[in-house]
Amino acid sequence: MGRITEVIKHLVIINVIFFIAPQLLPNLGLESLFALYFPENPKFGFWQFLTHMFMHGGFAHILFNMYGLWAFGTPLEQMWGRNKFLFFYFSAGLGAGAIYTLVNYYQFNGVYEQLVNIGLSSADIQNILNTGSYSNQILEHISSESLNQFYATYHTPAVGASGAIYGVLVAFGMAFPNAKLALIFFPVPVAAKYFIPIIILGDLFFGMTKYSVGNVAHFAHIGGALIGFIIAWYWKKNQFNRWN
Repeated sequence: MGRITEVIKHLVIINVIFFIAPQLLPNLGLESLFALYFPENPKFGFWQFLTHMFMHGGFAHILFNMYGLWAFGTPLEQMWGRNKFLFFYFSAGLGAGAIYTLVNYYQFNGVYEQLVNIGLSSADIQNILNTGSYSNQILEHISSESLNQFYATYHTPAVGASGAIYGVLVAFGMAFPNAKLALIFFPVPVAAKYFIPIIILGDLFFGMTKYSVGNVAHFAHIGGALIGFIIAWYWKKNQFNRWN
């Protein structure tokens, strides 16, 4: 890992600026402008697929993401060079946002169709989205958990570089499969070729079940990992060196 490379350094600086700016200028509404909202929400903008990568929800969030960017991104930038790494990083981040949004669309539209099928008008459904309140009669057909998730999907924005970092993590594991990695709460070194798939499978499990702890965009992680794998696999298979 060693000394921080130029691209990693500038990415960390930009992330820190985006983290501090909303706290120094709270009246500008920068979080609403740059976080990734659900496309049906009036706050949504296409630029958010890019800008959400630089927003973070708290100090621990940005700390762990920037550590991951430095720890796993540094050897990749050293191996690939600036242009190749930048293309990879932003592709993984954009892919993470796109896949996260597609999964949300699928889940959101499933509940929307259920509400239509039991006789609610578009105005009734929009009222649920605006207020979060609904008639108890609806609970005879749709669970409160599904309705709460429906509301949360509409209102809760995604922030963070985690999707891009997962892409970087996967590429690191493919390039250095025998590197030893460990977690703070599981400090036993495990080879990257085993450690990284376990982490991703954990995100898949938590994303598809009710056991997720906190507001974690698991499918953004999976999306970034998937796009990262595809690009890294293609480059490795085809010895892609055009940008070196």
